[in-house]
Amino acid sequence: MNADHTADRSEAPAPPDPPAPPVGPWRTLGRALSPRLTRGQLLAALLCALLGFAFVIQVRQTHTDDLASLSQDDLVRLLDEVTQRTDALEEQAASLRSQRADLVTGADTERAALEAAANRASVQGILAGELPAEGPGVRLVLSETTTHLSAALLVNVLEELRNAGAEAIQIDERRITASSYIIDTPDGVDVDGVSLRAPYVWLAIGDPDTLIPALEIPGGALAQVRNAPGETEIEARDHVLVDAIRRTSTPRYATPAPSGTPEASGD
Repeated sequence: MNADHTADRSEAPAPPDPPAPPVGPWRTLGRALSPRLTRGQLLAALLCALLGFAFVIQVRQTHTDDLASLSQDDLVRLLDEVTQRTDALEEQAASLRSQRADLVTGADTERAALEAAANRASVQGILAGELPAEGPGVRLVLSETTTHLSAALLVNVLEELRNAGAEAIQIDERRITASSYIIDTPDGVDVDGVSLRAPYVWLAIGDPDTLIPALEIPGGALAQVRNAPGETEIEARDHVLVDAIRRTSTPRYATPAPSGTPEASGD
């Protein structure tokens, strides 16, 4: 009986597995979207990492030890290129220095030309009587006694001063220039249209050691004034100011002759 019961138990069917819990829609969606790492993907990732590491090492090695990896021919070629580049830069620098020197020289030349033009204008202004002048010279006073000093005597004094190198002359308040004239009038003399009377005060700029002997030469200009009869006073001065000026007028007939023509040279 016991055996029968044992046989019956062994042949009895196993109880069924409990039912699986129901799967929700959100869990199903999460499983679908979650990445699945396979063996191929893992191997590919490892290879990419190794390649990246090797690339970084190669780049660093290239930047830090690129010259050491070059051959002798490559190094010689590189040295030649650097030398040629250096020569080209030196030539460019020399060209720039030359241009700068030309610009500076041009500026100096222009400045020198302006200074020369200003100096010429000053000289012409003094000679033309348009500018005041100062310098060493003489002061001369011609006085009358019993007779009238003629214009001819004053012209002789003027010509003697000019011949002795006087550069600026004035009589009283009248500036004497190349176009000045002196004529007789009943009251004295007329200088450039202005009547003057004795005593005539002369101021002349020049070398006093030359002007005074020229005026005092025996039988010269001052000797003739004294024989008129007249009186003379002359003194050398370290500083003479000729401040009378004269405005020149534009020539009515004379015009500059072209340079290089026979007319300009007087032929």
